[in-house]
Amino acid sequence: MFRAGMDALLREQEGMDVINRETIRAMQLAKLNRLLLAEKEKQGFYRDLPEHLESLEELADLPFTTDEDLAANAPGLLMMSQSRIERVLSDATSGTTGSAKRVFYSEQDCENTIRLFMAGLGELVFPGSVTMICMPFSGPHGLGELISEAILRLGAKPLKVGCSCSFEELRQWMENEKPDTFVGMPVPLLSMLRVLGKGSLQRALISADACPESLVRSCEEILGSRLFPHYGSREMGLGGAITCQAHAGMHLRENNVIAEIIDENGRPLPDGETGELVITTIGMEAMPLIRYRTGDFTRILPGICPCGSSVIRLDRVHRRAAVSPEAGRAGAEKPEAVSHGAGRPGGMEDLDEIIFAHQETADYRASRREDAYQIELRTVPAADVRQVGEEIGSRLTKQFPRCSFTVESRSAQPEDTAMYPGKRVITDRR
Repeated sequence: MFRAGMDALLREQEGMDVINRETIRAMQLAKLNRLLLAEKEKQGFYRDLPEHLESLEELADLPFTTDEDLAANAPGLLMMSQSRIERVLSDATSGTTGSAKRVFYSEQDCENTIRLFMAGLGELVFPGSVTMICMPFSGPHGLGELISEAILRLGAKPLKVGCSCSFEELRQWMENEKPDTFVGMPVPLLSMLRVLGKGSLQRALISADACPESLVRSCEEILGSRLFPHYGSREMGLGGAITCQAHAGMHLRENNVIAEIIDENGRPLPDGETGELVITTIGMEAMPLIRYRTGDFTRILPGICPCGSSVIRLDRVHRRAAVSPEAGRAGAEKPEAVSHGAGRPGGMEDLDEIIFAHQETADYRASRREDAYQIELRTVPAADVRQVGEEIGSRLTKQFPRCSFTVESRSAQPEDTAMYPGKRVITDRR
């Protein structure tokens, strides 16, 4: 088995001849101390932190950085003049009140992300192959554009499909270009596979949204190959962890990110235990963050990867459960605990496990008022629409007895597009 592409990236970017836990941690501590010294000299947001640590364990003594800090202190968090900024990503929406969270990238930050994408995509994209990119395209240095550049550098052909195509448009892409690889979000992949079939597709990389086990199994069964899940966020430069050919977790971008897992009280957890992911972005040039609470939940898998790499691996990431209110702060996210029972779903992932487990589900949208849920369901064209709706409603009621469910079903049509153009949330109809 080939060693993970992340090892090659560390050799290239950090000049590391030997890659093990000792050399990785030494590299991280050196970069962290350079960052702390620069922050002290700049006298910005992190000016009160020490300028030197003796060990990475001392990082746990420093305060957390939160979404509120990012929204209120963007100028103080910047480490360079705004004239050198190449890209700004904001979570502002039309109804959001107060300051929006903004993350800034330099040209070098964007180049580093391209190199990371090449390391991850290089596990399944080969010279001469054709890759359909079903991610947002938003202009220079956007996510879709960075992925496209990485694919070009790998000697392959990128198809800039985007996120808003109908099933008919996707069918035309598939028939005319015959892509062998898919890059995009997991639910649109499953919807496309169930409605259109796999066509020429052989492999897929999924990212940018939560991916429950039932969805993974269904995609892999249709494709006849393992999926390559990736994890990233805007705070870590859009890319953070990539899957190797061992399919045993996602290798973290350790020359850019120091990861901690904390419990509900903010205390560090050992490898193997699940908690909230906290990141320190020692490789970001424009806007490095120290101990940023992501709100995402995962664990660090113990031991060395079967591929032989010592780079740490994240397990499947549970995204921050969210509700999008229609009134008040439209589009704002309301964090909720990840549910593991209690008779109520904690978020989309809990619903996904049941709804997508039904092989005739193509897509769905969820909303709620208190404990009354409404599910707008699309089935594959050949399905008995009424029967599928009744079966899913029954399964949901049995799994979540404290809630009521109304399921409205119809067959997917050629002109239909994805029911969520981006990350999926439950709409609160209160």
